[in-house]
Amino acid sequence: MKRGHVAALSGAALLALAGQALAAGPGLRLDPAGYLAEPGLNVMAFSDYYPDGHQTGVTIIQHGVRVAANGDLRLEAAPGQWSPMPATGARLVDPAHNSISRHLSFPDPAKDRTGFNPIVYPDLKLGYSVTVTPGPGDSVHVRVDLDQPLPARYVGKLGFNLELFPGDLFGKTWLMDKTAGVFARQPSGPMTADQGATIAAPLATGHSLTVAPETDLQRLGITSQTGALRLIDARGTVNNGWFVVRELVPAGATKNAIEWTITPHVVPGWTSPPVLQVSQVGYAPDQPKTLVIEQDAADTRFDPVQLLRITADGPQPVESGAPAAWGRFLRYGYATWDFSSVREPGLYRIRYRGALSEPFRIGADIYDRGVWQPTLDYFLPIQMCHMRVEEKYRVWHGLDHVDDALMAPVNLNHFDGYAQGPSTLTRFKPLDHVPGLDAGGWHDAGDYDLRIESQMGTVWLLAKMIEEFGLDYDATTIDETHKRVLIHQPDGRNDAVQQIEHGLLSVLGGYHAMGRLYRGIQDATLAQYTLLGEAANATDNIVGKPVPGLGTLNNGVAIRADDRLVFTEDNPARELTVAAQLATVARVLRASSPAVAADALATARTLFDRAIDRTDEIGPRVFALAELAATTGEKPYLQRLVALKPRIVNAIADTGWMLAPVFSRIDDAGFRADVTAAVATYEAGLDKAARADSPYGVPYKPDIWGAGWTIQEFGVQQWLLHKAWPQLVPTSRFVRALDFVLGVHPGSNTAAFASGVGARSVTTAYGFNRADWSYVPGGVVSGTALIRPDLPELKVWPYFWQQTEYVLGGGETNYMFLVLAARQLYAHKPSG
Repeated sequence: MKRGHVAALSGAALLALAGQALAAGPGLRLDPAGYLAEPGLNVMAFSDYYPDGHQTGVTIIQHGVRVAANGDLRLEAAPGQWSPMPATGARLVDPAHNSISRHLSFPDPAKDRTGFNPIVYPDLKLGYSVTVTPGPGDSVHVRVDLDQPLPARYVGKLGFNLELFPGDLFGKTWLMDKTAGVFARQPSGPMTADQGATIAAPLATGHSLTVAPETDLQRLGITSQTGALRLIDARGTVNNGWFVVRELVPAGATKNAIEWTITPHVVPGWTSPPVLQVSQVGYAPDQPKTLVIEQDAADTRFDPVQLLRITADGPQPVESGAPAAWGRFLRYGYATWDFSSVREPGLYRIRYRGALSEPFRIGADIYDRGVWQPTLDYFLPIQMCHMRVEEKYRVWHGLDHVDDALMAPVNLNHFDGYAQGPSTLTRFKPLDHVPGLDAGGWHDAGDYDLRIESQMGTVWLLAKMIEEFGLDYDATTIDETHKRVLIHQPDGRNDAVQQIEHGLLSVLGGYHAMGRLYRGIQDATLAQYTLLGEAANATDNIVGKPVPGLGTLNNGVAIRADDRLVFTEDNPARELTVAAQLATVARVLRASSPAVAADALATARTLFDRAIDRTDEIGPRVFALAELAATTGEKPYLQRLVALKPRIVNAIADTGWMLAPVFSRIDDAGFRADVTAAVATYEAGLDKAARADSPYGVPYKPDIWGAGWTIQEFGVQQWLLHKAWPQLVPTSRFVRALDFVLGVHPGSNTAAFASGVGARSVTTAYGFNRADWSYVPGGVVSGTALIRPDLPELKVWPYFWQQTEYVLGGGETNYMFLVLAARQLYAHKPSG
């Protein structure tokens, strides 16, 4: 984990700070992690780097909960994802003055009309600093100093914003001077104009605001020494907005342009309550079972744990024991308790001090129903593009996007990370209609684009599940002729096969039309891209029909139709990856869908021949060679793998699992010995990392995005390695990865990352229906993210793509694969 925010402090200075913090008593002091801290309160200043995701600036952690963030200068009262954000300069932590400051400036040249998500900046050029220092009691002083006065044309347009997280404030009250109100669950008018945008009129204006005065754990005061505060509900402008406290920068000001005192209430002696982390689903009798206890780092005592069996007469104690201290991870202290010896089927809970885990089950059939099925029952059908999707009385979405797609304009840097170069790379001219793209594919998944990696990643993992576990399941009618899906209505065909075929309709349809793979298919304008809810509302389903006033792309190209754009690229490494995935599909579908299998294999061969000598990336080369060898049985593919031995060995973390399916077919003794030695070394390193990184038994480096998807992918790769080298790769690798996703992960929110699975799961998620505070069963979110430097967070909030977004191409199918792997591992085991 990066620690750049404390790099300015020496080791001696950090030790000195730690001593000061322990000896100083109440009041904010610099913590060794580089923020102001006291028990129950942390004030961070630019420890994070993700303003687009409400994650940087002045940040308040009150009683373990992030209540405010993004304290910084903004050009908008209600900033959104594509609003201009400043470039960050030097961050200074000053132990002598107990302060933290950062220099920032407008514009940010790394984002101004360039980069992955290009932003159009105005002509403002301004440098400034934000400084935080402790005030009296539990308060903090925030000061903004400008390098030069604000240009006259920006007076009244630039202000200091502090964003208050809405989800914990609904129904709570606020006081602004002599005005009072309630934080409403939904925004409401009247509306007003603000710098060309429409915002909700301020809820109140004054010099002193108190947030949630009735609640000791949330009460927070903000007072300005320099001007008027406005309390604004930014959700009136952007659905994912927060409540914003804003003060405009006055004309002519430089030093002390903005000065606030922020005073969170702190409960004396507060400590983090213990959190019990277990699988929300439960365990097979023979499965390793480990409780992880998370508690305040200052609380170094770990009391006995009690296992309760839930009976018809209520909970009954059946086992107890002393947890083993693990040590400190992030900001908490941890202990573990192994209860693997408990194998009796039944319902259980765990009690520790006053905390109770959610109920969970032990049983040999634990993974048989309701754990992997929701992904195939619900999520994949609901995400299907170019279809009408029904579930009995409910329509999840109507027929959509059958006007796909227009060829993307050349030299286009799209707002969602797509880039079309100087050529379309096809026979089609810019904005020509490309046939063959009006069928198949899945929406990915918080928006409606079809990326090649998400489409083929889903196809490949479904094929691997058929191959590895004999996946054969029919609960859905998929009618490609009439473009209709009926959930919970079997049609006599394996749903996994039908989903594979659906994905290939899009990928191979595009390949045959254009003579190459697409990079992706995405909305043309930002207005379409930000549409929430019903997919059928995104387009009119009529090819090229003019839509007046629809908008223009960010390079000025006028788009009159609402059809999506198809992008291409010259990317031989990606072509090799797709060749490998298509080869797997050809092998798996030979019996059930021979025509589809033949098309997939022919395309795989063509892509391989075209790309193999145009990239030096070892992973895609090994992947394609191994899968083509497994499918065709042709020895030249194996011989080329042997010739790559030095590079395979040097990159074994990436290449080992790819090689695993054909390793037993390679008869070169030297190759086998050297690769096996490399796998042994790699796994030994994983053992060390799994023990040292965290108490969760998997290599885990938290970051701004939740690590659930990465850990799931790691688990699948470990399964494949275990099959080839069972003596070197323990089953605990992928089993612990599954446990992590199902609830054994850091933070106070122990919900399973798979929606609708287990006793408690993420059911407010960043899917297409996020504006309804809803979820799609079987979707899998990335999960607990990191508020830098040390707060794990999984909020109940539908607009955090970095925590609760669904995706295709692995997020959902890697999870499903792990459940089926655990089911196979523990199938038919004795239960007593």
